[in-house]
Amino acid sequence: MIKIIAVGKLKEKYLKDAFAEYEKRLNGFCKLTVDEIEQEKLSDAPSEKEIAKALDTEAEKILQKIPAGSFVIPLCIEGKQIPSEKFAELISRESAAGAGTFVFIIGGSCGLSDMVKSKAGFKLSMSEMTFPHRLARIMLAEQIYRAFSIINNRKYHK
Repeated sequence: MIKIIAVGKLKEKYLKDAFAEYEKRLNGFCKLTVDEIEQEKLSDAPSEKEIAKALDTEAEKILQKIPAGSFVIPLCIEGKQIPSEKFAELISRESAAGAGTFVFIIGGSCGLSDMVKSKAGFKLSMSEMTFPHRLARIMLAEQIYRAFSIINNRKYHK
């Protein structure tokens, strides 16, 4: 099972449609669920303390959504960048080691609390570039689909 926990919602139809396409494709490989956590409101010029408080509040909600025994993969800037083949190897290896559920966590515009990152089995960085978290969700779904295509020797990857 793949679970994505994301701070924020997909609002735009074109983003919902793009995600739905990968969700449909993944049905042949795994069960995919998404839990959306509401992003905490911040002032126009938030202090570090205000940001930390918001991240901790979001973290409490995120941590409640992680099933026990899951392999947790937060997307974070200090994570490791890996090619698609290595990502597929990670999923395959951890599945063989007994991981029944993979939980991917996408933070909001301020990132993720260290409380969430400390639960990581692997910290993933998608790029050195910065992407909107809504777009990151679609990119992640595509990479998960690509990983399953690699694992199952499907042509999609090439």
